[in-house]
Amino acid sequence: MGLLDKDIREPLFWYFEEKYGMVRFIEEKTIGRSRADVMLVTPDSLIGIEIKSDADSYVRLKSQVKSYDKYFDYNYVVVGASHKKHVEEHVPAHWGIVSCHEGEDDMVFELVRIAEPNKKVKIEHKISILWRRELNNICEECLKYRYTHLSKAQLGKKIIEAVDKDRLDRLISRELFNRDYTTI
Repeated sequence: MGLLDKDIREPLFWYFEEKYGMVRFIEEKTIGRSRADVMLVTPDSLIGIEIKSDADSYVRLKSQVKSYDKYFDYNYVVVGASHKKHVEEHVPAHWGIVSCHEGEDDMVFELVRIAEPNKKVKIEHKISILWRRELNNICEECLKYRYTHLSKAQLGKKIIEAVDKDRLDRLISRELFNRDYTTI
């Protein structure tokens, strides 16, 4: 049968934590009409991770790639050994590829191709990931007014107009690092 998604996830988190240092993992994040297996938050970027275990097919991957490319600064597909040979045919050249298989004692990960910056990412989509409370935090820090009368989308637009992209990337990451699921 090979590796299943559940076999890959936990060791994969250790792999990326070792690679990037300070990270936060948000699993099963809805992005448009797709769901990202994992959204990895670093201090200045969002990284999408799609897991294709040995039991998975490529049927939905084309539409998933479009969604991931709208929301994430970098993207990786993580594949079991059965997909390693053909995965490059199914993801764009800027996507990173990580292959995994079971070793004697633990999971073995191989970086097949490093992810390059995604030029298709849209700041409007990235900021839409934030909750209203998180947008309010950025608004209070960066804008003159609180704009409580605006919708979440309108407030996001105001913030995008007022804050330079590099700073906004860091602020989005900061809010996601501090996200508290016990408050909802």
